[in-house]
Amino acid sequence: MAPTLILKTGTSWPDAWRRCLAVAPEAFRDDRVLNLWNGAWQEDGRALPAVSPVDGRPIAGPPRLDGNTAHRAVCAALDQHRAWRHLPLEERRARIAATLDALTEHRGLLALLLVWEIGKPWRLAQADVDRAIDGVRWYVDGVEPMLAGRSPLDGPVSNIASWNYPMSVLVHALLVQALAGNAVIAKTPTDGGVACLTLACALAAREGVPVTLVSGSGGELSQALVRAPEIGCVSFVGGRDTGAAVATAVADLGKRHVLEQEGLNTWGIWNYSDWDTLTAVIPKLFDYGKQRCTAYPRFVVQRHLFDAFLAAYLPAVRTLSVGHPLAVEQPDDPYPQLDFGPVINAAKAKELKDQVAEAIDRGAVPLHRATPDGARFLPGQDTSAYVQPVTLLNPPPSSPLHHAEPFGPVDTIVLVDTEAELLAAMNASNGALVATLSTDDRATYDRLAPQIRAFKVGHGTPRSRGDRDELFGGLGASWRGAFVGGDLLVRAVTRGPQGERLPGNFPEYQLLP
Repeated sequence: MAPTLILKTGTSWPDAWRRCLAVAPEAFRDDRVLNLWNGAWQEDGRALPAVSPVDGRPIAGPPRLDGNTAHRAVCAALDQHRAWRHLPLEERRARIAATLDALTEHRGLLALLLVWEIGKPWRLAQADVDRAIDGVRWYVDGVEPMLAGRSPLDGPVSNIASWNYPMSVLVHALLVQALAGNAVIAKTPTDGGVACLTLACALAAREGVPVTLVSGSGGELSQALVRAPEIGCVSFVGGRDTGAAVATAVADLGKRHVLEQEGLNTWGIWNYSDWDTLTAVIPKLFDYGKQRCTAYPRFVVQRHLFDAFLAAYLPAVRTLSVGHPLAVEQPDDPYPQLDFGPVINAAKAKELKDQVAEAIDRGAVPLHRATPDGARFLPGQDTSAYVQPVTLLNPPPSSPLHHAEPFGPVDTIVLVDTEAELLAAMNASNGALVATLSTDDRATYDRLAPQIRAFKVGHGTPRSRGDRDELFGGLGASWRGAFVGGDLLVRAVTRGPQGERLPGNFPEYQLLP
């Protein structure tokens, strides 16, 4: 009989909230977080109710502003920008470095907030915080040559990002943009991460970094955060539907932009035999329930290798561990080692389950459907946001699982017989961020990889967003605007020589780095 689990000592949401009140009383109130604009924490906006995906209990929600207040915040950010852009680089570097020291001091609390707000297991929550700190420190140490001959933009950088990586994507971008001489604005993701971002921005604001943090609906705030003439650049991470609207706006205005959008990242199997390597990597591909832009939810498999593929895949996917990220047997036990916890909310869980059921009704073959029997849950906890791993063969063309990224622990497999079919299936979403081709023959990889429409293509190994000097972008509909990573991130948010063409995917040209 499985032991009864309890919550690890000192990790409850009330524990985390009390620590936030103690660390940053200027940014947190008894029952809500504040917006940060005009250099001060503002008790404005309508605080929406929110619940944790971990167990459905109430947590702090975003204090949503109206469009007029958001525009006032943008105007104030422009004033900050005009002062900050003239600050010497050494002063900016010192302030960003001090912010990193503060983030490091409160690393554990930032990670705990990520667990409760977006359901990350402890290991991945810590990694999100650490990647932000280590990544920005790399720029602090080496940004000077990246800025040679360049100047800040004419206005602040507006950041609109999805909820899944508040630290290693959003906070990382904010701090590098500020280091490059720009004031920065961030909209808190609607679905989660507001307390973590509030704490991180409070620590940055204390060091004099010109950061603005506001909450609100994308539709109501887009006029201020995307279209306002005061904005110097728009940086967006999210889905294609919202991204398309942002892309249209910035193209009409001729505004600098970085728009990272979803794509169906695929893993191809062709003339391949190293099955032990594939078995070892499968569990890693399920980190955080595949709720990341570089997840691989689609395998494209040569038909005559399908039996060998299943023999490698199924034992690996059956080892996945799912459950409450803070549930332990004894109060002081280490954090549980989980592959993933909940998806972002109960509505997303229902959407995924409905899509799976509909795909099966229309002809998809279920190859693996895990049950919650072995999952690690607290007695009586709400589990409505949890989805167990699922693998489907040949989702029908009418299913969203056929052509779109599920953003959850659902794998689909498509069988092919020719190289042309392999490439067509791997390019099903008109562009992706990453892809991988597993083949024993290097010459085959070298011939086929350039025909796969992904920014990064691995040979038998997964590709990721990357850190430090690794570049990042997307092909086709998965990316609009300037590419980032390494010195390209700095170039994307600064001005260079007259007539400069940035590497990126623009309406008028595409330039690969």
